[in-house]
Amino acid sequence: MTNEDIIRLAIEHTINGLKFNEDGLLRFAKLVAQHEREQLTDAAMKAAEKGIDTAIALEREACAQLCEASPEPDGLNLADCIRARGQA
Repeated sequence: MTNEDIIRLAIEHTINGLKFNEDGLLRFAKLVAQHEREQLTDAAMKAAEKGIDTAIALEREACAQLCEASPEPDGLNLADCIRARGQA
């Protein structure tokens, strides 16, 4: 959270009746902490999704390579089909 974000949040909540006495400051600190948690959660979810997508792509490629190495005549076609699923 940038300084500008904190200032914006303070202005918004001052307009909405937040008073910057001890209780108000504690409430404001909780708002800032909640905002930070939400940003970290979003970042963690995006990182997890990227990791899952990478794992799926690696597994798909490993399966395609197994099909290519297969003595079956349809092995190459299956490999192409498996790779195409990653493009859909």
